[in-house]
Amino acid sequence: MIAIKNEQELSAMRQACKITAAARALAGEMVRPGVSTKAIDRAVREFILTQGAKPSFLGYHGFPGSTCISVNNTVIHGIPGSYVLQDGDIVSVDVGAYYKGFHGDCAATFPCGTVSAEALKLIQVTKQSFFEGMRFAKAGHRVSDISHAIQTYVESNGFSVVRSFVGHGVGAQLHEEPEVPNFGNPGHGPRLLPGMTLAVEPMVNQGTFDVKVLKDGWTTVTTDGKLSAHYENTVLITDGEPEILTVAEGMQGNQPIGG
Repeated sequence: MIAIKNEQELSAMRQACKITAAARALAGEMVRPGVSTKAIDRAVREFILTQGAKPSFLGYHGFPGSTCISVNNTVIHGIPGSYVLQDGDIVSVDVGAYYKGFHGDCAATFPCGTVSAEALKLIQVTKQSFFEGMRFAKAGHRVSDISHAIQTYVESNGFSVVRSFVGHGVGAQLHEEPEVPNFGNPGHGPRLLPGMTLAVEPMVNQGTFDVKVLKDGWTTVTTDGKLSAHYENTVLITDGEPEILTVAEGMQGNQPIGG
């Protein structure tokens, strides 16, 4: 069953999502050569806690981190650890915060130092594919209209969309109905209604869309070893244009201003 949020619930979700977006921004500021993924994870966890929220991912089905940090050919669910970022890496950070009974969920891929032109294009295409999908994130359209727009844009730029993992509804639960694939024909899936909140998250590979999960049960990598990028926001379906909920308020240094 797809949960339709009322105004009171959306007020809480907006707060959760602002915290989540600010945590993503903090992580992005820390992506530079010489910083370990564990240090980024620790800083994000501490920030979320100072906001009166809890990291959504920590302990979720046993996940050991507060963030998923996925470097280079790791697609999603990278476990923060001792790896020290190197110049030229691309670093995907996925973060969630739980506040007043609701989750926010967002992700982005950040360049570390100086990256290749192809890596930068992959990051940019992945982000733009999300906004291509947003053109159809309106009441009356169907879920797969978003999916088709993402796939079409990604493939027109010579990349591929991951098929094994998809976006999802989000709210009181981190993962709710409906599933939101990043591929498929238009005109399928549930019809979009005002009050739906979706985590739309293109996962885009430089080469084949095939991925595999490593022995730790989490880390998911491209089967051909090529790069992957990830971009995600929590989105509210309205009577008009979609509202992106995971937007941080003004940032100065590493501290959020207001909210």
